[in-house]
Amino acid sequence: MLESRQVTKVLQREFPEGPIVGVGAVVVHHGRVLLVQRGREPLKGKWSLPGGMLELGESLTQGVAREVQEETGLDVEAIELIELIDRIHKESGPSGERVRYHYVIADYLCRVVGGTLQAASDATGVRWVERAEWNSHSALELDPITVRVIEAGWQRARALDQSEQEPS
Repeated sequence: MLESRQVTKVLQREFPEGPIVGVGAVVVHHGRVLLVQRGREPLKGKWSLPGGMLELGESLTQGVAREVQEETGLDVEAIELIELIDRIHKESGPSGERVRYHYVIADYLCRVVGGTLQAASDATGVRWVERAEWNSHSALELDPITVRVIEAGWQRARALDQSEQEPS
């Protein structure tokens, strides 16, 4: 009789063998956007969109809802894809340039459907921010790509709100 063994392969985040699929959420609520303070690399200590790695067998929208819930305590519904981006961080060393991190991230516009806001999982902080905070040189020090994605999500949320308010 053959013994079956399940082999679990853990994805290596740092210096990976291939790109890792991630998800991010532009959660817009009452004209503000939700940000998390990262608790680990990459971007440890920096403010960013909630998100993380997709799990095997999980759809993109399931993954974004799970990640937001794990990091912020909020339940969200993914509305639509905002942008698909590459996040590639390279590092130079004695043996040449190596890819330290490589994520392909699907960022979704999301709306809050429940839960209670609190930092959890790998987020050390959570907060709602006004448009002036992500569009200025504030203390948040947001990455320019993150600002672009936030702005695109915020603009799309405004357009959807306006279309819902217009009489049919």
